[in-house]
Amino acid sequence: MKKFWIKMCSLVLLLFLIGGYNTVLAMREQRDEIARLTAELEGSKMTVSALKEQQAKTTENTAAEALKGADAKNTDGGWKDGTYEGEGQGFGGKVVVEVTIESGEITCIEVKEAQKEDSAYLEMAKDIIEDIVDAQSADVDTISGATFSSTGIREAVTQALEKAE
Repeated sequence: MKKFWIKMCSLVLLLFLIGGYNTVLAMREQRDEIARLTAELEGSKMTVSALKEQQAKTTENTAAEALKGADAKNTDGGWKDGTYEGEGQGFGGKVVVEVTIESGEITCIEVKEAQKEDSAYLEMAKDIIEDIVDAQSADVDTISGATFSSTGIREAVTQALEKAE
């Protein structure tokens, strides 16, 4: 009878060891699966960010090509003097600017309306105004960090300058 109990205890101990070993194996498989899914998710995040970056570049390139095709500077000596209004599409919606032309040159650009634009982005985007006045053309680079808002200002200036031709 004593041998029976020794064999039973040995059998129970063996079953616990096998069960413990299987638990460790299952935990390792779960850890490996988590690592694989995390790596896959990180790859997806990179893909999403790459797609967003590509979309931003495409939008910027499309806007630049449109501006080149309708570059605001008139080739026969400038624009007609006066104050002209134009509209563009910014990050939050419509952007309206007023462009003043004196002696055939851009002298002042003022943002008149940008109600739905985020104020921080709009303030950054307003840096493009100085670039446009310096270049005497709306064909300037957008402002990094405020690409859509500065594109809206640039489009609005282009439209105003087309009216001044």
